[in-house]
Amino acid sequence: MDVHGDFLLIGSGIAGLRAAVELFGAGQIVILTKTEPAETNTGYAQGGIAAAVGADDSPERHAADTIAAGDGLCHEEAVRLLVGEGRQYVLELLDWGAAFDRDGQGRPALGREGAHSVRRVLHARDATGREIGRVLWQRVSSQPAVQVLADALAVELIVEHGRCVGVRFVDREGRHREARAAATLLATGGAGQVFRETTNPRIATGDGIALAYRAGARVADLEFVQFHPTVLKVEGAPRFLISEALRGEGARLVNERGEPFMRRYDPAGDLAARDAVARAIVREQSEAGGQIYLSLDHLDPLFVRERFPTIAAACRQVGLDLAQDRIPVGPAAHYIMGGVETDLHGRTSVPGLFAAGEVACTFVHGANRLASNSLLEGLVFGARAGRAMREPLAPAALAPPVFRPLSSIGQGTLPSEDLAEASIRDLAWRAVGLSRDGDGLRQAVQLLDQAHQGLERSPAASAAGGAYRPDDWRRANLVTVARLIARAALRRLESRGAHFRSDYPNRDDVDWKTHVTDTKDLD
Repeated sequence: MDVHGDFLLIGSGIAGLRAAVELFGAGQIVILTKTEPAETNTGYAQGGIAAAVGADDSPERHAADTIAAGDGLCHEEAVRLLVGEGRQYVLELLDWGAAFDRDGQGRPALGREGAHSVRRVLHARDATGREIGRVLWQRVSSQPAVQVLADALAVELIVEHGRCVGVRFVDREGRHREARAAATLLATGGAGQVFRETTNPRIATGDGIALAYRAGARVADLEFVQFHPTVLKVEGAPRFLISEALRGEGARLVNERGEPFMRRYDPAGDLAARDAVARAIVREQSEAGGQIYLSLDHLDPLFVRERFPTIAAACRQVGLDLAQDRIPVGPAAHYIMGGVETDLHGRTSVPGLFAAGEVACTFVHGANRLASNSLLEGLVFGARAGRAMREPLAPAALAPPVFRPLSSIGQGTLPSEDLAEASIRDLAWRAVGLSRDGDGLRQAVQLLDQAHQGLERSPAASAAGGAYRPDDWRRANLVTVARLIARAALRRLESRGAHFRSDYPNRDDVDWKTHVTDTKDLD
């Protein structure tokens, strides 16, 4: 049986749930979640949420730090909205019962992370995202007008007469169904699973970007993928994020000889911007040899274990004591700054379709996201999208698109290869990872173009006949998003923020201080 509502939200992370709060009283809300409602990227966010609530802070200072991290590509109006409205929404979470850590005077305890000029990160130990998700879910799930469909895999947006009117999905019994509504919000999170090494959960396969792209929506800035510098790196163990908040509390990066090294690469040392720290780790490992570690043995062990219980527990599972042992770390794909292009109200280029959170691209992060601005973005732009969804349908206030053709992909054709999921992720990590070059990118684009051509013209049409299984959809989305990232990275002939080209190592404001758009029609 198909589902009908006034508002359809795809995803149950911070952006989707905060949008739902804005929709209370406006009609029937349908929420589709890929697995269980709590299994989102939000729940894996450790460090905290940034907001200018401290006595020595201000929205202006927060904006300046955000713009500096964005390396020349932040949309300044979006940044002002983020830091201004964000403070209000974070205080609202406190009113709703969010159990953020407190200092001795009962005020929110503020942490510091890379590229922040002051302490401004509110946290709930090292499980901040989980706590925010709990508070929002408590409010949303109690509403009688909210219908939640778990284990619902969205496979194709329904576009009729140029307008999005819902989504086709596969339910937990494998049945192919439709959910229809006057307004649809993509709040599907990120795409870290495109890469072999990632902090993201298995569900983060770029579904929303792929859905929107196939429906004809504009996507932008997909070359800007943030690689978190400190991920637990133990042979045979799953990768696990080691939050930047540890370095904010005094943890140091050291080489195999136990020597701190970050000051040699950046004057901000261990609290430099994430892209700078990640590349410094790779360079130090290449030049000094051996592993890179995070060291906390100079800090109070009791403080370390109490402040970071989740990370300490993960380290114990692999035989390490967070407070006393050197913790082996390395970079991994963490966050994508690009996504489905939206205006400041979450509207996309397809009428009736909205997007918010990591899946969206408001240009608020520019070329590199400032630490702990991701949860804030979900709150602010989730709420703004929710309010816009209540209003009469209006076109998105998007700037004219900027398209740039690809330079030559290369001559000749590589042997045809039916890329399996593991091969896609390995290819993306090797060729489209932390450091990129033209030769590697051209080969990746050729292989991914071939894989993309091998996909059915409309997988959902086959799905209606039962031909596409969840694993097929996962691979199709990975191919689609990996290809878009690789093509964008090949196109941008400069290095900026999280995008580093060894063959174009300098920032080029003359030709490349711009956001570049892709659509299926121009493919």
